[in-house]
Amino acid sequence: MDLKLSQCFISVDDHDKALAFYRDVLGLEVRGDVGFEGMRWVTVGSPLQPDVEIVLEPPAADPDASPADRLAMAQLLAKGMLRGVIFSTTDCDELFERVRASGADVVQEPEDQPYGLRDCAFRDPAGNLLRFTQKRPAG
Repeated sequence: MDLKLSQCFISVDDHDKALAFYRDVLGLEVRGDVGFEGMRWVTVGSPLQPDVEIVLEPPAADPDASPADRLAMAQLLAKGMLRGVIFSTTDCDELFERVRASGADVVQEPEDQPYGLRDCAFRDPAGNLLRFTQKRPAG
């Protein structure tokens, strides 16, 4: 059986700000922009991974979510408590400088980790934690 990741989801509270970050700062390509029942989903992905997509969706993106559930999700998003993603890069330091220059919220500057990676972390405009990792040479 073949099994591969095809999509993951990140909640955002402002799709235009999210697009400015994911498209313009990170360089991901926009693959879709769909509205339905007053909500919007924007799909982005790396040109290097045409079969993997990140869907930027509203918090509580279920048309049947109660107002209380929508409020709870919006509050969790505002606190940065929802999950983000981990990207890999070939140059963590160069990527860090580019993302920092955009004004993104720095969580961790580039740092060598004992498990063989160099990584850094930011929050996207909605508060989601994004990590960027680079494999270090063995030894």
